[in-house]
Amino acid sequence: MKTTEPQNWYATRSLEDDVTYICEPHIKEFFRCNIWHIRGRDRDMLIDSGMGVVSLREWVPIVTERPCVAVSSHTHFDHIGCHHEFEERWVHRDEAEIQAAPTRNSTLADPYVTDDIFTQLPPAPYSSTEYAVKAAPATRILDDGDMLDVGDRHFEVIHTPGHSPGGIMVFEHATGILFSGDIVYDGPLIDDSYHSDIDVYVATMKRIHDLPVRVVHGGHFPSFDGSRYRALIRSYLDAKGA
Repeated sequence: MKTTEPQNWYATRSLEDDVTYICEPHIKEFFRCNIWHIRGRDRDMLIDSGMGVVSLREWVPIVTERPCVAVSSHTHFDHIGCHHEFEERWVHRDEAEIQAAPTRNSTLADPYVTDDIFTQLPPAPYSSTEYAVKAAPATRILDDGDMLDVGDRHFEVIHTPGHSPGGIMVFEHATGILFSGDIVYDGPLIDDSYHSDIDVYVATMKRIHDLPVRVVHGGHFPSFDGSRYRALIRSYLDAKGA
């Protein structure tokens, strides 16, 4: 399979509300994490950081222009691969241990990371069999209801276990913008990993259904509006007989 030069590994797109979408286009869509950069007055915030096979700070200038904190929606391999590159790293307490001492099993690199998840391989000397997330111990432990302050913008942490124990969403009440991680996105939802819990997932979906969201930026697949958000939650609950 062809390899890609590091300068071509990432793609970015500016959105409304001082949000920038960053992705790794040579990873197949199902496995490709959405990386979200949010501009604040006093500092910026990055929600998730991709696989970590190419340096984010070296090749995506927007993440180094100002102080920037890396927030983990959860600690699977596709979401925290470049967290070690940032001085400030925030994660929910239920997955802080994984982020501090990640393994291929705990981050789901096993069984998902193979050459088959790519359309073009990362630059040499990348090897799927040797891939591992680097340790990025938390500098702040997050809990449900915590507020993330970037100066002129404030985001609430909403603990959303089910996909994983320490999954979170990040919600800006003033604008109705929700960064939903992997608990809800417009694609196949995963509730069968080693630390998923379907009963807990169902309870989370019921709890978050009525959140007054305007736009949702998920952990995977395209963004969508509040109506689609509620439809996706209802579809999941219906599928589980809930």
